[in-house]
Amino acid sequence: MATRRRILKILAGGALASVAGFAAGASPTLARWQGVVLGAEADIRLDHPDAARLLERAVQEIYRLERLFSLYRPDSELVRLNRDGRLGAPSFEMLELLSLSGAVHFRTQGAFDPTVQSLWATYARAASAGQRPDAAMLKAALARTGWQYVRVATAEISFARPGVMLTLNGIAQGYIADKVSALLRGEGVENVLINTGEIMAMGQTPAGEGWPVRLQGQARALSNFAVATSAPRGSLIGADSSLGHILDPRTGLPGGVWREVSVISKSAAIADGLSTGFCLMDESRIAAAKGADEVLLRA
Repeated sequence: MATRRRILKILAGGALASVAGFAAGASPTLARWQGVVLGAEADIRLDHPDAARLLERAVQEIYRLERLFSLYRPDSELVRLNRDGRLGAPSFEMLELLSLSGAVHFRTQGAFDPTVQSLWATYARAASAGQRPDAAMLKAALARTGWQYVRVATAEISFARPGVMLTLNGIAQGYIADKVSALLRGEGVENVLINTGEIMAMGQTPAGEGWPVRLQGQARALSNFAVATSAPRGSLIGADSSLGHILDPRTGLPGGVWREVSVISKSAAIADGLSTGFCLMDESRIAAAKGADEVLLRA
């Protein structure tokens, strides 16, 4: 399954100079790590005297969580669940993330649904042959799609129907940002920018300002907030330029009411899941579901 292209980007050029001037040495305690998290470019910017040790801990936590949620590692909990239809003794993090997924599914009236992986697999198989799924293929995939088929208990996670599969790519990057943030906060860190494909901005830059990000072409400064952005055509299915990557779990078709949706929330996981689901919802339904979170829509 292709991963979402992340639209949200840290400001470049002159705006980034105010973040801290890595090359100029404006802050001797500012350090940076860059890598990849679940297929998304990742970046942590940490202002702390013990930054090297803390960054190592943060990266270890990222890789630990990847081993749970990856769709591609054969030993991940998610791969084993999809392969076997059950997962005994699931980790606390898997249980927590599925609980959050269920909450976002309910909040978005079913628009966010991690069981779209069966649909994704159907599109991927068709795309590999240079085709689109036909009506019969989509009907079969839709019969394996639906959050109601997921059974979550502390002893076991299972599927109520054969062929059901999950993808957590629409929420796991945000969840990992939240977990890294909690780890660093427990170490006494106050100022850090965590980008695991979605962004969590804690505290301030060394210049005493909020962390600068660009949302839908506008500069924003974030402090103690997370943000996620989704775009239905941010990446495409196969070589077909008409097929956006966000699949509607209710119809089985690529969908999208909005060109781009950004959500600012206290939780990166919630922002991540909502930004995906809101792409498939009209403005009135979004207004009813957004609660205290801020939503930016681009038609």
